Amino acid sequence: MSALVKLCAKYGVPIVPQGGNSGMSGGATPFDSGHELIISLRRMNRILAVDSASRTATCEAGVILQVLHEAAEAKDLRFPLTLGGKGSATIGGLISTNAGGTQVLRHGSMRALVLGIEAVMADGSVLDLLAPLKKDNRGFDLKQVLIGSEGTLGIVTAATLKLAPAIAGRTVMWAGTASLHDARSLLLLAQDMAEDQLEGFEVLPQHSLEAVLDYLPDARAPLVEPHAWHALIELVAGDADTAARLPEIAENLLSTAFERGLIADATIAASEDQAERLWLIRETISPAERAIGPAMQHDISVPVEKMPAFVEAAVPRLEADWPGTRAVCFGHLGDGNVHFHVIVPPGRQRTEWEASDGKTISAQVHD
Repeated sequence: MSALVKLCAKYGVPIVPQGGNSGMSGGATPFDSGHELIISLRRMNRILAVDSASRTATCEAGVILQVLHEAAEAKDLRFPLTLGGKGSATIGGLISTNAGGTQVLRHGSMRALVLGIEAVMADGSVLDLLAPLKKDNRGFDLKQVLIGSEGTLGIVTAATLKLAPAIAGRTVMWAGTASLHDARSLLLLAQDMAEDQLEGFEVLPQHSLEAVLDYLPDARAPLVEPHAWHALIELVAGDADTAARLPEIAENLLSTAFERGLIADATIAASEDQAERLWLIRETISPAERAIGPAMQHDISVPVEKMPAFVEAAVPRLEADWPGTRAVCFGHLGDGNVHFHVIVPPGRQRTEWEASDGKTISAQVHD
């Protein structure tokens, strides 16, 4: 890799690094000119070490996220970052985009999980910062500069990552609520009552649930009646004693939420299979929405406390400005990250719409 980058630097050849190509921001997409060299890191897929004592894993950039999960589980550990594209997303890509996922609420984004990094810089030199030093006073923390830089400063080739102990148990809940403001209040209540046991808090509108039910033949609605918004909540425990208390914590949480008028209905998964089915609904939203039609997909962040107001203002405004479109928001309410999809109007051709109205819509979303 170093020799190749040096050669490109010598002759001024632009480089586009690629991982699993599961990102939505376009950073791994070359221009139409054909003058750029694509460097795929998928064959750099070795897991170099999984250390139970230090609870770390060192791996190359092309390792698939799901493969890392399995390697950690074999040592009774886990890598606490997951997302819908875990079967194709690579560690290098996750680092380069500072990926989040459904566990950011408790464990943080990729930035919080990278302990060391190796990268090939623009001149071909190798930056070796793989050693996971707790205190490093050698100057600037260059690994943090590289995280989220999408290959513009250097190509991530390996990383040392933080692992967590395997969970001793979990409880998964699904609740229906009348508004995103109520869902936000439910999140605050969950943080107060469940404290460190709260690992995931996802929200999705009724439209997204219906799209998944149409897309997955065996999927069933978690609740009897439709609701404007749905919340998927996960509590986890690191030891057997706490795991035994999770159902009680969940029941108390939902009971209090009912009393305060924050939810209209709820269910608690009675088995691991039911828990997985609830999470499958959340993880299938993107392909289910794509089955309806093409969409301009955005992954945006706003301050957590402003998320409900943002969604309530942005969705009707976009749909009014662009008749026939459908704006759909879902995602990680706990960290202020929302997937904002604008579905193409019926009858419009994808290529033509994306090149014209679609690009203007994306600019409006980000403005």
